[in-house]
Amino acid sequence: MSKRKSNSIGESPHKRVRPTEVYDENNETVGEVGIVESISLKNFMCHSLLGPFAFGSNVNFVVGNNGSGKSAVLTALMVGLGGKATTTNRGSSLKGFVKEGESSADVSITLRNKGRDAYKPEVFGQAIIVDLKITREGMRTYKLKSKAGHLVSAKKDELLAILDHFNIQVDNPVSMLTQEMSKHFLHSKGEGDKYRFFMKATQLEQMKEDYTYIITTKNVTLDTVEKHEECLEGLKRKYLEKEDRVKSLASLDDMHSKLEELKNQMAWALVSEMEKEVKPMREKLQSEERSTVKYDQKVDEWKAKVVEAEKKYKGIREQLEAITVRVQQLEPQSAQLKNETQSRSKAFNTAQASVHRFKTNLRDLEKDKDQLSRRINELKLSISQTSGAETQVRVERMEKLQTDLDTLNFQDSTLGQQMEQFQQAVSRAKDELDKMMREEEDLKRSMEAIRRKLQTMEGSRSDRLRRFGEKMPALLAAIEDADRKGQFRKKPVGPLGYCIRLKDYEQALAVEKCLGSLMVAFTCDNHEDEKLLQGLMRGYYQGGRRPQIITCQFINRVHDTSRRAVNHPDYPSVLQSLEIEDPVVANCLIDQRGIETILLIKSPAEARRVMQGRQPPRNCYQAFTKEGDQCYNNRYYSNDQRRCDYLSRDVEEEIRQLQEEMRNKEAHLDRFSQQKQRVEEDIRNNNGLLKRAYDDRKRAKDKFRRLQQEISDLQNVEEPQSEDLKPLEEELEEINNKISAGRAESEEARRKMAQLKTSWEEVEQRYRQHKDSISTVAEEAEPIKEELSKGDQDVEKSKHHKKHYEDKRKVHINTIQALKASLELKEQELTASVVKATEICPERSEVRRTARSLDSEISRLKLKISTQQDQQGDREEVIRQYQEALENYSNINQQVKCLKRFIQVLCKIMDDRHRVYTELRRFLSVRCKMYFDSMLSQRGYIGKMMFEHKNETLSISVQPGVGDKAALSDMRSLSGGERSFSTVCFVLSLWAIAEAPFRALDEFDVYMDMVNRRISMDMMLKIASSQRYRQFIFLTPQSMSSLPVNNLIRILRLKDPDRGQTALPFGQRNEEEEEKE
Repeated sequence: MSKRKSNSIGESPHKRVRPTEVYDENNETVGEVGIVESISLKNFMCHSLLGPFAFGSNVNFVVGNNGSGKSAVLTALMVGLGGKATTTNRGSSLKGFVKEGESSADVSITLRNKGRDAYKPEVFGQAIIVDLKITREGMRTYKLKSKAGHLVSAKKDELLAILDHFNIQVDNPVSMLTQEMSKHFLHSKGEGDKYRFFMKATQLEQMKEDYTYIITTKNVTLDTVEKHEECLEGLKRKYLEKEDRVKSLASLDDMHSKLEELKNQMAWALVSEMEKEVKPMREKLQSEERSTVKYDQKVDEWKAKVVEAEKKYKGIREQLEAITVRVQQLEPQSAQLKNETQSRSKAFNTAQASVHRFKTNLRDLEKDKDQLSRRINELKLSISQTSGAETQVRVERMEKLQTDLDTLNFQDSTLGQQMEQFQQAVSRAKDELDKMMREEEDLKRSMEAIRRKLQTMEGSRSDRLRRFGEKMPALLAAIEDADRKGQFRKKPVGPLGYCIRLKDYEQALAVEKCLGSLMVAFTCDNHEDEKLLQGLMRGYYQGGRRPQIITCQFINRVHDTSRRAVNHPDYPSVLQSLEIEDPVVANCLIDQRGIETILLIKSPAEARRVMQGRQPPRNCYQAFTKEGDQCYNNRYYSNDQRRCDYLSRDVEEEIRQLQEEMRNKEAHLDRFSQQKQRVEEDIRNNNGLLKRAYDDRKRAKDKFRRLQQEISDLQNVEEPQSEDLKPLEEELEEINNKISAGRAESEEARRKMAQLKTSWEEVEQRYRQHKDSISTVAEEAEPIKEELSKGDQDVEKSKHHKKHYEDKRKVHINTIQALKASLELKEQELTASVVKATEICPERSEVRRTARSLDSEISRLKLKISTQQDQQGDREEVIRQYQEALENYSNINQQVKCLKRFIQVLCKIMDDRHRVYTELRRFLSVRCKMYFDSMLSQRGYIGKMMFEHKNETLSISVQPGVGDKAALSDMRSLSGGERSFSTVCFVLSLWAIAEAPFRALDEFDVYMDMVNRRISMDMMLKIASSQRYRQFIFLTPQSMSSLPVNNLIRILRLKDPDRGQTALPFGQRNEEEEEKE
């Protein structure tokens, strides 16, 4: 449960302590308070009536088949003691626990309340009965009764006080581990889930939430102090006003005279201020009118550049179109040659197949000839021998050969399977080797990039310019030398990133991602300087990418961005976050990147809220977070870069991180090399085994064919007669004739195949030459395409600059018109003000005070005169109000000081408590590790628990081996039974460090085999025997018949379920329930 309220009924309960031990009739230690004596269910879930079940003081087993109501008993216990429906994992709403067709469900739970730690024993007696009623609409009501059955309270706050006093935590998975929670935890692969399980079980999570709540309260108190301080200023003003009223009980004549004098000064002070406002407006209008010519010149200049760039682009495009036409003219001949090559290749393949067919036929005829010759010789031989004795020998020989054939057949099958296994192993190893080689190449490229970056950073220790490239100091030296020689009209400025400074270095990565390539860019005043700078760059950046050059007129004042810049009260723009001494750099970044319209917001969530809300900031189209993420009003792009390249403050820290990263990469590469050697060794071994198996199988097949041929020959032996030889000799002569004819046809086919091959190779050679010609023409188009792309960029750049200056000229003209209108209006107001001032005071006097101060004094003087006129006769009332104002001010001031002292004391207390909380968390972690190792050792397992409190993770490694011979591995690699046993050990270790009067486990032995189940059971019974002041409730479908007969163990057997029952009604909530929640 979440944070419980303090007891609000009757007296406060005593401070919770560990339950003391008492003895029952058998002189056994039992628990005094908080254990469950009995529970009964009516119309709960799918059961009409369950119980009442009388639980023992120590160990209780609730056994029964699936569906008999075991989990219903645990669910009722959780819901009956105030738990939520979602906590039980059995439903999403309370009304789902009411049996189908019934109007309500009832749960009755009796808790023991004995001994000196009993809760209000004079009211409840030695037992507390909690009656819960759940209606079909999902409402639940409680009745808390004494042992005698008298109603004591019907408020849930009283139940919460009882649970807090007994330290009963129904939502703590260690106190009550449901079947679904057990499976979830068993299958959980997240180290964060295990850590949260530990924090919740030890109530450290509750302490953490309490500290968070206290910090929130402190912040609210700080806000209250700030509000009181604001209020204090108002009270102080009121108190001073009252004091002035007391002092102002003087003559009114002097105040009236002073008032007239102030009015005369006020009239001419307004005239003077208006004259001061008109003068700069006139000067600004004259300056803006003089600047119009410059804007016209710029617009005309860029119009001419647009025409020139479009003309150049058109010429390059015509060259590219001419090359395209040449390629299109060559394509038909290429397609014709390709088709001819394919047709001749097909004819060659057909002729090649014919040659192979003739060779096969000849080989078959030769084989028939050999067989027929052997047959004739055998007939001739058999005529001269007796047939009887030879037949017997032949039969025995055939039987022996058949036995050898069966043996060879089995050997062939075995070798085939082995070859398939070796081939699969080689294939898998080669795939793995290819993957490793790709990863190794990626790793080497990454190491090379880190090495270059490290060299740059080490060089930047003495020269910050090296962070912008190894060639940058030499390039700047060359620029300086050329400027001294007068080659530049105006010296180029750059790199731009070197010319800026950050006000807040937390925004370094955001500014780098915003400016991008502009960090190393240069800016020139004119195109002649740009060409000269490009020539210098070519000497230092021959093969690599050169820095960008931006050409724009150098102006010694920063652009006026007041109208188009974003102004946010909480977050700065990029322009506002930078210190830029050179106006040329600032103007270049404004023109190229629009840094005055980009916000820097450190938090990603806050960036989304500001940019993607209903009203994004005016003039802002994007924002960057401190991680470098880019946020628009309709999309968000995350940044992969995690380290600054140019603007970071701590160079040594950057170098250290890069060195550490390089060491990690090198260690990773060494592991890759070792692993690759092992894989290559596996491939060689498997290839050797495969070749050996192949040779063995080949020899077996050859032997198999020889034996098969011998059996066939023996089967075909007959008692020949001399007249049988003549047909065989005629057949032999016919085969000889066929062989002669086949050889002639084969030679003719070979000759034809050679001719077709020569023809095919000639056509293919012509086709390749034609393709090379097309490729040559296409290669000619590549530089032209690059020129076309560059020309297109020049056109777009020129158009962009033309539009930029047209817009600036338009804005400039509108500004002049607005200034004229404002000036005319101001001059009219000035004339009217002079006339009015002359009427008030004909003679103009010199006034040194501002109109605002005069107006304030006039208003205050009028108020004083009016107040004195109204209250001049009631002096005591004025003094009384003054004293009240002084008292209010003093009281509020004292309250503010007390609150500040309270906040200081609270901060110190919170620091001390947080230190104790950290130590407690460490002690509990050590105890949990100790108990976990002890539990595992009873099974012969070894394990390791690793707490990462900073990252809030808990990693558990278990090995079901012995000693150093076993390597620790993650629980995910264990079998179901081993993982269940390890989970039980973890839960038992949490039992040892968590306090609760009773503990309940639902199907704790899920996925366990018999060995792990027996060991786990022995461990839990051993712990239960050592903690007889606690109660243990185990729910299991096992019969538990093997348990020892003991008065501390009680087994509750449930009846088998009625299989005709319908489905439970608490599947999913409807839309109305979701809207209500």
